[in-house]
Amino acid sequence: MSDTEEVTLEHLPELLKNDNAVKVAGVDVDGVLRGKLMAKKKFLSIAREGFGFCSVIFGWDMHDQTYFRELGISNKENGYRDVIAIPDLSSFRRIPWENNVPFFLISFHDPDTGGSLSACPRSILKRTVDKLKGKGYGAMAGAEYEFYQFRAPQSHDGPERNSSSTASFLKENPVNSLPPLTEGMFGYSITRPVHNQDYYYGVFDACAQFNCGIEGWHTESGPGVFEAALEFGEITAMADKASLFKLVVKSLGSKHGITPCFMAKPREGLPGNSGHMHVSIVDDSGKNLFYRGEEDASPPYPDVRFLSDLGRHFLAGLIDGLPDIMPILAPNVNSYKRLVENFWAPVTVSWGLEHRAASIRLISPPTSSGKATRFEVRVPGADTNPHFVLAAILALGWRGIEKKMKIAIPPLGKGEDVGGESDKGVRLAKSLKEATQRFMSKDSVAREVFGDEFVDHYGGTREHEIRLWDEAVTDWEVRRYIETV
Repeated sequence: MSDTEEVTLEHLPELLKNDNAVKVAGVDVDGVLRGKLMAKKKFLSIAREGFGFCSVIFGWDMHDQTYFRELGISNKENGYRDVIAIPDLSSFRRIPWENNVPFFLISFHDPDTGGSLSACPRSILKRTVDKLKGKGYGAMAGAEYEFYQFRAPQSHDGPERNSSSTASFLKENPVNSLPPLTEGMFGYSITRPVHNQDYYYGVFDACAQFNCGIEGWHTESGPGVFEAALEFGEITAMADKASLFKLVVKSLGSKHGITPCFMAKPREGLPGNSGHMHVSIVDDSGKNLFYRGEEDASPPYPDVRFLSDLGRHFLAGLIDGLPDIMPILAPNVNSYKRLVENFWAPVTVSWGLEHRAASIRLISPPTSSGKATRFEVRVPGADTNPHFVLAAILALGWRGIEKKMKIAIPPLGKGEDVGGESDKGVRLAKSLKEATQRFMSKDSVAREVFGDEFVDHYGGTREHEIRLWDEAVTDWEVRRYIETV
């Protein structure tokens, strides 16, 4: 079914006439898809008003361990009660690698109020977009993901290899013993994908069939590293497609004995995995509102001479709020191993025209067309939740527009050192603990744009990750201290 065809409740019986079951899934705070297979009869009966879905997916972490400090949505006090899951009929597609079973995304709602759940990733992005719609605006987005790929270790049960064996393998072996899909640093290689062409072309084709199409698909610099640029589109659909892209890669990987890895920094001494996001604002006719149209003869900085006033306010909002939303852009302990000097990742609040070392890259004339004017936020890693990231970028930019904020720092000069402290921009948080403390502070910009309920919940989930890390004993520690202290 094409993007332009509308699915209604009346369409469903005909749409599903040859099917016996339907698969549904929603997104949790870590960006993990949680769902189930449902009998068609059951799905048709709940398609209008939704169905009960255990709230524990908002009460536990990515490994199904309940949070140390129980949070408001799901806890012992409320019995880990159900929330309401409502299928989004517009998200319909079929899963090509699962016999074309019908698939729908779901959004989660509060059973008491009926309103969207405060921490539901799809809902928080929709609420942010609705603020713009109320003023006659829309938003467009693009996503790029880099990820390592490892050959899954051989299963103990036989010759078949699959990614589920990787976790058990790592219990007894160091991570560096996982063999990469290909060896060496071969960015933009034409020959490297030939080594695994069934998988390489399989992912590309499956994404097209699953309505999360890839615009550009190539090797990146690093052993077994690929990068995908997803097809540009409306921002809420883009977030869905980014989540589903990971599903495609992981599903196809398991069939080919490959473990895709979206960790921000899987390998010491090598670049990490980025998850850059591109955002622009449009009017109801689709016109790009960041493009000025004519060159400004006296801009505050030459870099913004083709950027509209609205675009400048948006940029100012990003600059002002970026340090306060870092747990969204870098959500895991490992995320901060990527955000270090000299590894192609930004470490300060910085911006510049076509500047790939800055945390915010402005793309506009004279180096691109006016209709392509946009901001690329280069802080996020591939380990992020795309719904939260896009909601945060949009919310900060919109705050800048509403407050008519001014750009507070000059652009980063070409060739300028971006490491460490700088008078051009504050240093971003160096750890998840530091980032979460700022995110949850009383005067945080995050509280202003997202509200206390979301910040307290999401911040609590990050405090859980921090505690697990604080209590962990790593291989590095044992190797360093086992005999010497």
